[in-house]
Amino acid sequence: MTGWNPDDLAAIDGDGELRVAAHRPDGTLRTPRIVWHVVVDGALYVRSVRGAEGAWYRGVQRTGTGTIDAGGIHTEVTFTRDDAHDDAIDLAYHAKYGDGSAVRSITTPAATSTTLRVDPR
Repeated sequence: MTGWNPDDLAAIDGDGELRVAAHRPDGTLRTPRIVWHVVVDGALYVRSVRGAEGAWYRGVQRTGTGTIDAGGIHTEVTFTRDDAHDDAIDLAYHAKYGDGSAVRSITTPAATSTTLRVDPR
C-alpha cells in the first residue's frame, strides 16, 4: 500500500463529493458514481449509503480496484474493507456533512458494514 500525498489527500477531503468508478474484470471502468467520503487518521474512507446493495459498491467488490475523482485529483485506487475506525468515521461524516437524514443513513449499521479504505495505486 502506498500512502496518499498530503496535498492530494487535502484536496480530495476538501471536496464534498467523490466520483468512484470500479474496474470491471476486463479492465474497463464502470460509470462513475458520486459518493460521500471522509478522511480519518490520514486515510480516505467511503461507504455505500445503500449498504451492500449499492451498485457501485457491488462493482468495487468484484475487482477491488478503480478510479476516484475529487478536488482536482483523478487517480487509480484500491478499495479495502476496513472496519477498524468505524466510530471515528461516523464522527467524521457528521463533522463534514452535518446531522441530516443523509448522514444518519450513511452511519447506519448497513452502511457501516460497507466501509472501504481507499488507497492510491
